[in-house]
Amino acid sequence: MAMTVSYFAWVRERMGVAEEVIEKPATVATVRELVAWLAERDERGALAFVEPGRIRAAIDGAMVGPDALLGDEVALFPPVTGG
Repeated sequence: MAMTVSYFAWVRERMGVAEEVIEKPATVATVRELVAWLAERDERGALAFVEPGRIRAAIDGAMVGPDALLGDEVALFPPVTGG
């Protein structure tokens, strides 16, 4: 199943792209599984997702937790702060 994955901030810098369309394995169904798969896929992913617990995600525009089921669009980014 093809899906769009967008990367932001230092995740984007480490991945070397802002966005990509991927064909994920059938065994990848959650954000946690996607991050683990991306980390194992290549050196860029290993560097970007060396600390998977720090990664935040949005699916189809809504913030979600690591056990959320994937949708058509996933955004992955580091924690953000604001004020």
